[in-house]
Amino acid sequence: MGYTLGQKLIQSHLVSGDMTPGSEVGIRIDQTLTQDATGTMAYLEFEAMGVERVRTELSVAYIDHNTLQTGFENADDHRFIQTVCKKHGIRFSRPGNGICHQVHLERFGIPGKTLIGSDSHTPTGGGIGMLAIGAGGLDVAVAMGGGTYYITMPKMVRVNLTGKLNPWVAAKDIILEVLRIMSVKGGVGKIIEYGGEGVKTLSVPERATITNMGAELGATTSVFPSDEVTRSFLKAQGREQDWIELLPDADAQYDEVIEIDLSSLAPMAAMPHSPDNVKSVTEIGQIKVDQVCIGSCTNSSLLDMLKVAAILKGKTVHPDVSLSIAPGSKQVLNMLAQNGALADMIAAGARILESACGPCIGMGQSPNSKGISLRTFNRNFEGRSGTADAGIYLVSPEVAAASALTGVLTDPRTLGDAPQVTLPAEFLINDNMVELPASPEEAKDVEVLRGPNIKEFPVTKALPASIEAKAVLKVGDNITTDHIMPAGAKILPYRSNIPYLSKFCFGQVDPDFSERCKAEGKGIIIGGANYGQGSSREHAALVPLYLGVKAVITKSFARIHQANLINAGILPFTFANEADYDNIELGDELRLPDVRALIAQGKPVTLENMTKKESYPLAYSFSQRQTDMLLAGGLLNYTRENAN
Repeated sequence: MGYTLGQKLIQSHLVSGDMTPGSEVGIRIDQTLTQDATGTMAYLEFEAMGVERVRTELSVAYIDHNTLQTGFENADDHRFIQTVCKKHGIRFSRPGNGICHQVHLERFGIPGKTLIGSDSHTPTGGGIGMLAIGAGGLDVAVAMGGGTYYITMPKMVRVNLTGKLNPWVAAKDIILEVLRIMSVKGGVGKIIEYGGEGVKTLSVPERATITNMGAELGATTSVFPSDEVTRSFLKAQGREQDWIELLPDADAQYDEVIEIDLSSLAPMAAMPHSPDNVKSVTEIGQIKVDQVCIGSCTNSSLLDMLKVAAILKGKTVHPDVSLSIAPGSKQVLNMLAQNGALADMIAAGARILESACGPCIGMGQSPNSKGISLRTFNRNFEGRSGTADAGIYLVSPEVAAASALTGVLTDPRTLGDAPQVTLPAEFLINDNMVELPASPEEAKDVEVLRGPNIKEFPVTKALPASIEAKAVLKVGDNITTDHIMPAGAKILPYRSNIPYLSKFCFGQVDPDFSERCKAEGKGIIIGGANYGQGSSREHAALVPLYLGVKAVITKSFARIHQANLINAGILPFTFANEADYDNIELGDELRLPDVRALIAQGKPVTLENMTKKESYPLAYSFSQRQTDMLLAGGLLNYTRENAN
């Protein structure tokens, strides 16, 4: 039996384990990336390991999240990352060079290579045939130090694409259709692999839009074949030598197959407040629009921007709409400026933002109160925009641009003929905003500069024999990492200051959570299904660790967050009987008796509710490595112990 593309990529990098779905495999990592909202902590962790120089083929640090500098904090973090990169052998992408995933796709991604990044949308690299996976910063730090990256061997899902997209229908509509079919938790424990004749009709930027937003499925990653389309893209980037052909075997077997006829798709939108709440634009109707934001790592490529410029050319944005556009990279912005497309956007009344994440992470451009905002982004979680009562719709650039002109949600097919846009045979190549590191000899004299906002990694301790603590929080299904540790302009500057950041933990869900945790000194969180979906931010584990959370017990977990909890030394259990979730209330006195000995021996663990005089069986499936990490008190302690 042949291999799927995902299996081939794992097999070629396999360090340990066997490729049986559900078992743990260790893979060699070729490349890493970080961004500044997660990078400061990742590099503090890397420093704590005592490794002088990165051992990957390529590691890049991007500044793209915390670019709104309203105080010294973000600038200090950027300076810290810049000096760490110079000293330890990491390339540094300066502020203004662009969004990590867009720039990495353009300049550094290589088919057949493995990439992990401290950002959940790292699977964007699957658009050129990489095994690209989002991970916590500590996992990235370990990989930079030459360590193996471990995942649960995923199942393989093939999305078979047939036909061809009709005019005005976009790659964004393909991934929205996949989300409609599979839901935000339908991809957990799976690699989504795209195939079929329809693949050949999609450019690399279109493929990257699909793999990028595959993160919202909860999937381990998504991947396209590396074919002649990939080769043409790399050639245009001056990197044809990086191309190799990568295809699944003809007799590969998949655990699941989804059929999508591209010609049957229509323009769609994800309605508030979930990326899988998908309907067609015509089904939703012509609702009034207050704001349109075009950009993010999902839809900021040159192809997207040229389409938007063509739609806007010679027209004026509706007077009731605020339109902002953020090109994804300096390369894109520069090429738009040179070919006149940027002038068309400006003339139409668009507000041009820097090449950064910006509004996608609540870094400016928050909508008006109760405002309707159409965004070409990947997430529309409640409050993520910075306006708690805003209604955020996720749409394609075509729908966004059309609606910006009309003032209502608009099916662009009503505008007549679609503009014909093609990618250039050659892109503008100028990597002057990527700093190379110092040589090993020169690096000895490089001083790493730290600002006063940069605090150390929270102290972790070995797992105690038993745990007794109150239920300090009880939450429902689909709790996101934005709920646990919000983003936004007011909070993101403190990502390197865990003590200060702790004030905002679960603030949207329960404003008293942080103070209650501090008063108790320790606690257990009770959660519903798909707990921890969303971004890879390890702060959603590190801050609860700092506040004394010892265990999180849920109906089910999102993959990256569960891994981050284990990395932090927090026990993640699920209810063996989901109905037991209903029996626990906020403030109940809970106990995990003999938990250290039980998980060390792989024996069943029981949660005792001392308040209700009840007990509930729990489920877990830790690998031996994960068990050892939890016993040690987390990945950092485990790494130190093994290094010694």
